[in-house]
Amino acid sequence: MPSQIITNIKQLVNVREQTHLLRGEELAHLPVIENAYLIIEDGIIAEYGEMKDAPKVSATGGDLEGIILPAWCDSHTHLVFAGSRENEFVDKIKGLSYAEIAAKGGGILNSAKKLNQASEDELFNQAWKRLEEVSKLGTGAIEIKSGYGLSVEGELKMLRVIKKLKERSSLSIKSTFLGAHTYPIEYKENHQGYIDLIINEMLPIIAEEKLADYIDVFCEKGFFSAEETETICRAGMQYGLKPKLHVNQLNSIGGIETGIKLNAVSLDHLETLTETDIALLTKWKGVSTLLPTAAFFLRMPLQPARQLIDSGAAIALASDYNPGSSPSGNMNFVVALSCIQMRMLPEEAINAATINGAYAMELGNELGGITVGKKANLIFTKPIPSLAYLPYSFGNNLIDKVMIGGEFI
Repeated sequence: MPSQIITNIKQLVNVREQTHLLRGEELAHLPVIENAYLIIEDGIIAEYGEMKDAPKVSATGGDLEGIILPAWCDSHTHLVFAGSRENEFVDKIKGLSYAEIAAKGGGILNSAKKLNQASEDELFNQAWKRLEEVSKLGTGAIEIKSGYGLSVEGELKMLRVIKKLKERSSLSIKSTFLGAHTYPIEYKENHQGYIDLIINEMLPIIAEEKLADYIDVFCEKGFFSAEETETICRAGMQYGLKPKLHVNQLNSIGGIETGIKLNAVSLDHLETLTETDIALLTKWKGVSTLLPTAAFFLRMPLQPARQLIDSGAAIALASDYNPGSSPSGNMNFVVALSCIQMRMLPEEAINAATINGAYAMELGNELGGITVGKKANLIFTKPIPSLAYLPYSFGNNLIDKVMIGGEFI
């Protein structure tokens, strides 16, 4: 791949000599070079700086009126699923509760039924189309969970699809095993039986076929308790799967304490936080991942982002792309919603959706910033007056081009 030099860039955003997970006040600091140049070699950022210091070579990229920033790092999605659930969306508008929808065969079990009926090829083709869509919206790295199989065969099918996506896509993809998403109908009264199935039948094959990087559990009332979460995670950790957990979406039941004890990579959702929970997350070294579009879609109170940031926590933003509670993988809207409804500054939201999102997938050394040696995963915006215009003009697609590994997609 020949060297590329892009010159006269209006603003080069999130420029850092070295990177680390950003906490508290650090999130508001977003280094920018005005009137910049950028050199890419073999898909990697090789050099950048102010135009007055640019090397005198023939420019291949031309002048740029827009802004360049790192591609989004979406660290929590359920992108592999079979079919949509807009009927439930209409039921919710009519006033039906989650329990009433579930009683009609809706919810996670609805997705599980559809998924188990779909072939691996069908699943792959649907997921590939979604992956292409989110990449055009600026996502360059993504985590994808299983969790709609809820059977040995179904969970393995999902994870094999994710593995195939990893092999064929130029995006950086991480895979998470979420067999403990809910209890299948046949195990509704036999929770230990399903946990045994996860531990004794799913995990050994997942490890043998190298199908996952992480393990996840939906730690919530009516789903998996903090104790059950710990049991399942410790079994996964025996195979080298690190925990990334769903906690505190609806209730605070000890999931945060469990995640911290297990040295989880990230704790995700966090809509329902007590003062004690916030104090724990502030001291914790890991990433607190907020999923505002899920709260938005479910008409729930959004996460207390301001409180978390002001107390010094490290937060990331992700889309929670899934058919039931966040049927969108558009990280531009996630960033805008975080500013509009959670009162995050544009700089904080961009950092949380790039560099901290990368750290939530253990990709902080490779992605998320304009840093020499990092992969050239970049968003090129259309001409815009300023960085704040991105979340401000939330209904418009302001992306001109997306580059993944030095190549425009």
